[in-house]
Amino acid sequence: MSDTDTSADSADSTRTPTVTVVGGGPAGLSAALFTAKNGLETTVFDTDGTWMHKAHLFNYLGIGSVGGSEFMATARQQVDDFGVDRRQDEPVTAVSETEDGFTIETDAGEYEADYVVLATGANRDLADELGCAFTDEEIVDVGVNMETSIDGVYATGAMVRPEEWQAAIAVGDGAAAALNILSSVKGEYYHDFDVPADAERVFGDLVAE
Repeated sequence: MSDTDTSADSADSTRTPTVTVVGGGPAGLSAALFTAKNGLETTVFDTDGTWMHKAHLFNYLGIGSVGGSEFMATARQQVDDFGVDRRQDEPVTAVSETEDGFTIETDAGEYEADYVVLATGANRDLADELGCAFTDEEIVDVGVNMETSIDGVYATGAMVRPEEWQAAIAVGDGAAAALNILSSVKGEYYHDFDVPADAERVFGDLVAE
């Protein structure tokens, strides 16, 4: 969590903080799941360019075997179930800082956000145009919480790793970014830890044995 004030810190405390996720692969959907599940207004812009459609997962802990497209369908259903505003096939053309947060531009219009999670795979153009710092390896420079050099902007997955392009790693990056955002919003370290009673309350008879 940054020691400096983020955009949401100066926002009206009665307003629900907003999170925009650019990219709907494993990293982006993971971040969106965590933020939406914990009450933040979350929007995902996705062009469905994820490499998962070419993959089959045998190395994802807890999943014996699943096709990449099937994995994505389940992930999308999860974020939809928790109320994410998922804008499929609406590419983001620019992200810029404002006095109160960030403006996200698409061909359809402009949107405002308190936090931005970039999850655009190996395409780092938005991060570059926004002014995020890069490393000597020409990847986006982030800490373990995935926050970039710009407060309130996070980068995940292949954007921050030269070669470690694994679904499990990307999902972890998205979760780390989301938990740091939630910690910033709540003013203390936040842990999204559920117990069986929570699952029964939320899903009822649909809970897996």
